Amino acid sequence: MEEEGVRRWVVNISKWDPLPHHFSSALSFLPPHQHSSISRFIKMEDRKRALVSRMLQYALVYDVMEIPFPQIIIKRTLEGKPYLEYDEFGCKFPNFNFNVSHHGDYVAIASEPLCLVGLDIVSFDIPKGETIAEFIRCFSSYFSNSEWDNILNAGTPDDVLIEFYRYWSLKEAYVKAIGSGVTDELSKVEFSHTSWTDISAKVDGKVMTEWRFWLFELGERHCASIARGHPRSAVMSYKSTLKKVEFSEDEYHLGLNLPSVDFTNISVEQLASVLQKALDFKDSHRGQMSM
Repeated sequence: MEEEGVRRWVVNISKWDPLPHHFSSALSFLPPHQHSSISRFIKMEDRKRALVSRMLQYALVYDVMEIPFPQIIIKRTLEGKPYLEYDEFGCKFPNFNFNVSHHGDYVAIASEPLCLVGLDIVSFDIPKGETIAEFIRCFSSYFSNSEWDNILNAGTPDDVLIEFYRYWSLKEAYVKAIGSGVTDELSKVEFSHTSWTDISAKVDGKVMTEWRFWLFELGERHCASIARGHPRSAVMSYKSTLKKVEFSEDEYHLGLNLPSVDFTNISVEQLASVLQKALDFKDSHRGQMSM
């Protein structure tokens, strides 16, 4: 069932305050070549986000795809989008892919079995040293006239800030779905909505009929956006990593309209448990092979 490939996991890292040996223990679940991308951060909060982001990727891939742990190979495109390299295990879903995001208290991952998936989390941070109006004005060129009007007329300054972040999150989710690292893409997509449901979008004025968008509230002053779209929209560097780009209209319609699922809250301890199962599976598999 392709529905099994649709996952939404989120970790609240503000609830995880590890001692040094607990952090090292969690880090040990990851392949050694991933360690430097975590230890390079100076601040502990940044290290926690980087570690949990990578734990989520390996845990979800194992949980969904049932790939033996040593054969889970996660790489990044030139633009920085992570992807799974899986020649031998490409049959379970036609086009499995995932995306990760972190901001503020949350780190999350989303996956899709056929469509592209983009995920972006924002924390409704109040800018320091400048007013909300001054802060958002720097980004006005990335919004259409109608989007900008909706932002400015949202209500109180805090309402304006939240409205700004919601639009920004949706734009980022789209850009991340197609694998583009270019901020120019943000201004090309224009969103409209009804109370932040029934979200639709246009690119260069053309309605995006092959895309779906959702916005979720994540705890206090955080939200997450999900973009689901056609693989042919991916930029070339990311498209080359996908198993299948062209689908029949019926095939794609099924993938596009798979049920959207809510985020499942997962603790770091639960992530560690999944990764331990993956490692145990590796060891038992090795034992069977040597018999």
